[in-house]
Amino acid sequence: MNSLEQAEVILIVVSVCTATGAWNWLIDPDTQKVSFFSSLWNHPFFTISCVTLIGLFFAGIHKRVVAPSIIAARCRTVLAEYNMSCDDTGKLILKPRPHIQ
Repeated sequence: MNSLEQAEVILIVVSVCTATGAWNWLIDPDTQKVSFFSSLWNHPFFTISCVTLIGLFFAGIHKRVVAPSIIAARCRTVLAEYNMSCDDTGKLILKPRPHIQ
């Protein structure tokens, strides 16, 4: 597993954990009755996963996941003029020449 796949998996897992924790936090009837910080203290799974997700974004994990697809798309645009393309790993794909009649 390369670093891009690891970053994608980490981002997906932390995002799902944050969404699950948020759902549990929102459906808890005690959330409305206590203060905000007490509510976060009562839901450590959500608090930890949310802080982790924010930390990952500050560390730039979103750039590691999105940047390769942007670069590949730009390369495909340029290569299309020469009847070529590339896959997501950067391997060059030669297309047959169009026949002009």
